[in-house]
Amino acid sequence: MVNFIRRLGVSLGWAAISGAVTFYMGCKSPAEHRHIADQTVQEIISQKYQEGIGREGSIDIERPSTILRRRLLEEQDLVISGPASLGSDRLEVIPHWPDEEYMSVKDDPEAAFERIITDEALQLSLVEALQIGAQNSFDYQQQKEDVFRSALSLDVERNTFRNIFQGQVKSNISADTTGDDTVSGTVQSGTLDVTRNLYEGGQVTAGLAVDLANLLTGGGASSLGLAADTSISVPLMAGSGRHIVTENLTQAERNVIYALWDFEQFKKEFAVNVADSYLRVLRSLDEVKNQRENYRSVTASARRSRRLADAGRLQEIEVDQAAQSELRARQQWISSMENYQGALDSFKMLIGLPPDAKIVLDPNELTKIVAPVEQIRERFVAEEAAQQDQPALPADAPIELKEPSQEDAGPWELDVDVATRVALDNRLDFRKAVEQVYDAQRKVVVAADWLGMELTLGGSASFGSRRSSVGSAQSDDAQLRFDEGLFAGLLTMDLPLERTAERAAYRNSLISLESSVRTVQRQEDQIKLALRNTIRSMRQTRENLYIQIKSVMIAEKRVRSVNLFLEAGRAQMRDLLEAQDALLAAQNSLTAAAVSYRLAELELQRDLGILNIDERGLWQEADPESLAYAKK
Repeated sequence: MVNFIRRLGVSLGWAAISGAVTFYMGCKSPAEHRHIADQTVQEIISQKYQEGIGREGSIDIERPSTILRRRLLEEQDLVISGPASLGSDRLEVIPHWPDEEYMSVKDDPEAAFERIITDEALQLSLVEALQIGAQNSFDYQQQKEDVFRSALSLDVERNTFRNIFQGQVKSNISADTTGDDTVSGTVQSGTLDVTRNLYEGGQVTAGLAVDLANLLTGGGASSLGLAADTSISVPLMAGSGRHIVTENLTQAERNVIYALWDFEQFKKEFAVNVADSYLRVLRSLDEVKNQRENYRSVTASARRSRRLADAGRLQEIEVDQAAQSELRARQQWISSMENYQGALDSFKMLIGLPPDAKIVLDPNELTKIVAPVEQIRERFVAEEAAQQDQPALPADAPIELKEPSQEDAGPWELDVDVATRVALDNRLDFRKAVEQVYDAQRKVVVAADWLGMELTLGGSASFGSRRSSVGSAQSDDAQLRFDEGLFAGLLTMDLPLERTAERAAYRNSLISLESSVRTVQRQEDQIKLALRNTIRSMRQTRENLYIQIKSVMIAEKRVRSVNLFLEAGRAQMRDLLEAQDALLAAQNSLTAAAVSYRLAELELQRDLGILNIDERGLWQEADPESLAYAKK
């Protein structure tokens, strides 16, 4: 009995030590696996940035704990629903959570926004808004994670062609009581296998097994088992060839580049959308200012009309008209303020900030856009002064209508054909569509390959022998001799008698190819249409800008004249009210035209694919004069 317990203890100890060694050598913590995955993905993304974009680049999906969204929630004491509103590092760690390090506070080595937040509204410039959006926007984060996931999928596909090791340790205790004597013992087994898929289609597998069978009774006999085996399988016809075997890997490699192209295209669209929303908020703010000034002016006119009526110089109906105009001006002023607040809240959501955050935008950004209008206005004033010295044309003089021309065109009002060539060469989403035609062609080749006959050559070799049962404990120890083994060969042929599914797959691959070709054609036409519309819109907006400048000049002159005529009793209050309404409309339209033209320039650069966005979300505008296509 003592010997039985001793042998049992030795056997269990050997099994425990073997298992511990295997666990130590082959197992990593979840945090270590996460770090390895992140490092692998960053290497893949860096490589694909060079291949697909032609420059260095990286993507970090870990959002720091000090992003502006969270700071605003905490420091402005905004309403939240719970810890998830602030970030994953604020979540309560649940039982059995595998990676405590992941829940820790994440530092920001390059903080995008370091300004101190107070109870007052935080003013943001357009540059700051672009940076904040790149770090706080939910859609921006989702796009980065899509790239990250595609790189993870590529790592899995690459692993298919790496050496795959598998190890196992087993300890078995058994007792046989069927006879007069009880036979009991233990069997400890350890196996190590390695498999390698070859790029040409073959698969090689090799394994080594070590067994130790011990009897706990009958004298305690033991035997050592040692065995090695290897096998190979090589397809010779269908399923063979590097282009067939590595198709999934090839597609995974290209999918990472596609994901990067989608991300780069998204960054361009996101930056333009942020600028669009930012400037539209400022335009709404400018309308609030114009409505406020109009309200004051109309209120002063209403008071003035009351005084003139009391003096007998105006009829009571004109006083009522002025009062109605005052009420309408107040309603428009209030409506403009509500529209501004709504536009501002939508902008906050766009860049990933809470809509209740105290944020205001820098009005100087609108001043930069409207400033060139003054230069144009000065030119129009000089032209008008020069025309005053010219005699007026007779009423029956022929009227010549001047069509819009490129005489005063901006630098981005390119020739449509030039713009089309630039876009087709630089648009990443269009390049993706073109490359997907090649993907579809490869799918046709793979589908056609599986229509043929399958012929597979296999072979195996085994050396030594196992000791996998208690009964083998009384055998001699096995020896691993490579000059003595069992060798086998196999040739398998699968005749193409039933290929219904393969035939359908082949036909579907051809349909998919035609669909991908049509996608290129459709997208090419859409790019042409978008560019033609954008350039036409720029030309129309430029003409509208000039018209609105002149409209403001005329409206200002009209208000001054009506005021003088009203004092002289040669005009009615209705004339003044109409002149004030016309001035307000012209001022709002002028600001809208200036903003629209600036946005059209950005949209054109986006549609041309030449608006570069860096990792911080900031754009670098191209120089229209530097375009190679601009020189015919």
